[in-house]
Amino acid sequence: MTVENQTPRLLVAAPASGSGKTTVTCGLLRAAQRRGLEPCAFKCGPDYIDPMFHSCVLGLPSRNLDWFFQGEAGVRRGLASAAQGHGLAVLEGVMGFYDGSGSTDRGSSWHLAQMAQTPVLLVVRPQGAALTLAALVKGLQSFRTPSQIGGVLLNGCTQRLWRLLAPVIEGETGLPVVGYLPTLPECAIPSRHLGLFTPEEVENLRDKLDRVAVQMEETVDLDRVFALARSAPALEAGQPEPLTEGEGGPVIAVARDRAFCFYYEDNWDALRRAGARLVFFQPTQDPHLPQGTCGLYLGGGYPELCAQALSENKSLREEIRAALLDGMPALAECGGFLYLQQTLEDQEGTPWPMAGVLPGRGYRTERLQRFGYVTLTAQGDGPYLLQGETIAAHEFHRWDCTHNGAACRAQRPAGGESWDCVVEQGNLLAGFPHLYLPSHPNFAARFTAACARYGQRGTP
Repeated sequence: MTVENQTPRLLVAAPASGSGKTTVTCGLLRAAQRRGLEPCAFKCGPDYIDPMFHSCVLGLPSRNLDWFFQGEAGVRRGLASAAQGHGLAVLEGVMGFYDGSGSTDRGSSWHLAQMAQTPVLLVVRPQGAALTLAALVKGLQSFRTPSQIGGVLLNGCTQRLWRLLAPVIEGETGLPVVGYLPTLPECAIPSRHLGLFTPEEVENLRDKLDRVAVQMEETVDLDRVFALARSAPALEAGQPEPLTEGEGGPVIAVARDRAFCFYYEDNWDALRRAGARLVFFQPTQDPHLPQGTCGLYLGGGYPELCAQALSENKSLREEIRAALLDGMPALAECGGFLYLQQTLEDQEGTPWPMAGVLPGRGYRTERLQRFGYVTLTAQGDGPYLLQGETIAAHEFHRWDCTHNGAACRAQRPAGGESWDCVVEQGNLLAGFPHLYLPSHPNFAARFTAACARYGQRGTP
């Protein structure tokens, strides 16, 4: 069954990373809230941190739209479903406008705009250029047809420079320059080795984003921006699956705190659709797992920055170790994988005792390791993946491990590099790849069923 979604929508893109897409996106979301539009947000690609900022503004989840994970039909279905009932959908792009998988435009911001039939607001920093800036915009406008670019916003720009550049860009490209954002040093969001700091680490974040929204009201023609969003045609997509969470389903404890915060909302939805009840806990603080826990989900994040706190929470480490060695089903991705090792080095290189479920040790490196999309193929039958079955995943980490496992073979897209990875130990599946659960039709159901069986042990 095909459904139509009429929600106005807009994609915020840029010529390159570092142009201010996240700041502009959050500013637009907050400005739309102030106007009573009840906006929702999405992130192009597999990034975890930018959606956290969207959620901080909105107080509701921001979702990833990813061609590699979902395919074109899945992108449209995910957008149409989550945007239903909202007055505006703001999509944040990824990297440079045409930067996709490998050296192609597949999965790029432009590709997403095409799939979702969404107009684009191009964010450009005018540093060190005048007429050349118009050439840059015109080149982006004509590189692919249609480009979907419907307007330009100058970021980090003074009023004087905006008055100089706007007519030049408009005259050369025919695109409206909808306004500018001056440099707002008091609203800057710091970065680290895997990207921006997480929202809870940024002091007075909501005040900062309010300041951006107020500035937009003053120097950006928001009426024109929202009119551009309303120009998007109705989006046709397949009927989404209903989302329910059964009261009698097994409890899956999900680690969620400053150490473990990298998750896909779609993964949680897949587990809920399979009948699981998700209960969140904080491994840096909580002394015990949630009551009734039948399974464990340890996502990615920054355990290396919290190694001492995780280590000093000895009661929880020992409880998790005992539960997993007893056969409790568990899924551990990247940071969660590091937490299950014998030790984990912090940023200074000091090793801290971890849960000790796995035989390796986590250690820091000086660069990104095995970065990008992969398809995982099971090399034998396991509880969640049978031999030869595949699941889509993504790797992004600077810490590594002495024992990465060989339960799966990771393959980069388009016949690139491949390597062994993932540890399978009883009902535990753990490794550096972040899995996209809906890309395998049975993974979430198998995992949830294993949790249910574990919870029923000893029940007459």
